[in-house]
Amino acid sequence: MAIVARALAIPVVGRVVAALDNIEQMDTVIIDGNEAKIHIRPADDIYQAYTNKMAVWAQRKATYISTRDLPGKTKDGIRIRLDINAGLPSDLDHLRQTGADGIGLYRTEISFMDSNKFPDVNRQADLYKRVIDGANGKPVVFRTMDIGGDKRVPYWNSEKDENPAMGWRAVRISLDKPTLMRHQMRALIRAAGERDLSLMFPMVTEVSEFDAALDLLNTELDRAKQKRKKLPKDLSVGTMLEVPALTFQLPSLLKRTDFIAVGTNDLFQFLFASDRSNPDLANRYDPMSPAALSFLHDFVNTCLKANVPVSLCGEIAGEPLEAMALIGLGFRHLSMAPTSIGPVKSMVRSLSASDLEQHLESLTDFSGLSMCRILRTFAMDNSVMI
Repeated sequence: MAIVARALAIPVVGRVVAALDNIEQMDTVIIDGNEAKIHIRPADDIYQAYTNKMAVWAQRKATYISTRDLPGKTKDGIRIRLDINAGLPSDLDHLRQTGADGIGLYRTEISFMDSNKFPDVNRQADLYKRVIDGANGKPVVFRTMDIGGDKRVPYWNSEKDENPAMGWRAVRISLDKPTLMRHQMRALIRAAGERDLSLMFPMVTEVSEFDAALDLLNTELDRAKQKRKKLPKDLSVGTMLEVPALTFQLPSLLKRTDFIAVGTNDLFQFLFASDRSNPDLANRYDPMSPAALSFLHDFVNTCLKANVPVSLCGEIAGEPLEAMALIGLGFRHLSMAPTSIGPVKSMVRSLSASDLEQHLESLTDFSGLSMCRILRTFAMDNSVMI
């Protein structure tokens, strides 16, 4: 819910006990999603403070709009691809509104969750075609369905997992129910026609799972050939990195995959053994901690040496400070909520990537350092907009 709300620019604060018991009709309520605070009948000084914040935000928004049609390029000429995450055809309006380079993550499972029965091949193909058509030539990366776990569909009676995030979900379901995946592949192939098609598999844990999913795709490609159907002009097949175990198999994986997308939302909760839905742990582990940054640094360098494109589509990609750190680590492709494109692009266009990389390289040991403080100081000293 939080991810969808952010995409729609709706502030959300969750797990508030008895909030409605304290709110009466016509009360003024301020919801601060950034600070996870709710002010009921705020005092005049608090109301004025938020009024001032909104005025500053309006000014920044005007700046973001002015950069909409400008490229995401650093001051030293490094091109950073800035994509949006999407899950519904209505999200396509955000491509034009934000000036994003494409859709780096299209969550196909949302259409499954938004239906009262399992979508057949024709319905899926029509939906995916609308997405490709609506992108107007901009690249779209489809993620095969990531249902299961906490993403339950009303027409599928599956047992409740004790630990949904680590349960029977995503590619695990697709491989156990191959007909479902084959139908989705068939729909994607049909929707693409003779245009480019990019897709990726979620929650891959073993290279053998990637191979098995690829076999199902090849079966559908062979079927389309035999029936003399149109085939994608260029087919790019990748995987998401969400399970840390996959990094120990990178040499084999990099020989097979066309690209890798890092999904830090799941990756970090597995890396830190920390449930991201648990409010007691929400602020305990920092995505900019030495462990997280070292992990990402080693991973992206390995991919770049193998000439395998890599992107990152977790929530941290949409935070200017964190996105700046990712660029310093070597990422050149970020995908985020539409509302984050403007702030992140402004940061990118005010940043010298080479200066940042040199600054980070001078920190020979990340341990014990506050990277947030270091990066904020760098941004202030170098007039980077964060």
